[in-house]
Amino acid sequence: MGNKRENSEALAGLRELYLKNHRVKYKSMPEYGRTVPRYSDKTANGLTKCIIDFIRLSGGQAERTSTTGRFIDKRVQFTDVTGRTREIGNAKWIHTSGTRGSADISAVIGGRAVKIEVKIKDRQSEHQKVYQDAIQKAGGIYIIARSFSDFLDQYKSL
Repeated sequence: MGNKRENSEALAGLRELYLKNHRVKYKSMPEYGRTVPRYSDKTANGLTKCIIDFIRLSGGQAERTSTTGRFIDKRVQFTDVTGRTREIGNAKWIHTSGTRGSADISAVIGGRAVKIEVKIKDRQSEHQKVYQDAIQKAGGIYIIARSFSDFLDQYKSL
């Protein structure tokens, strides 16, 4: 995992890559009109955005995947004869219909399938370890990214 200086340099590089692509795409736009997203890898959502944008700006394909289940709420509120509000029924979470343990980002880089799991403070679940093993046995690449500079180090080794 990279230190703070390496990480800030990596994020600065991402901003430069964004600007470079923006200049090519919008040639007639004046420089003072260009804005750059505020990239940060302090949160899982922020790191996920950094990684997806980097892969797309570098000519790859990347998308966020979601394996969250669904919340089913069958509760009903009513007022009884004494004027009290009551609730009957139940609510529960059901498992995802997708593959449990799927990585946060699914990408194609240089013609190869790459799955990227974003981990800021937590660790892989058992389902994620099984998923990683299946991807690697099938010849795919599985990356665990803890910071943007950490991701870049692994990306460069591809």
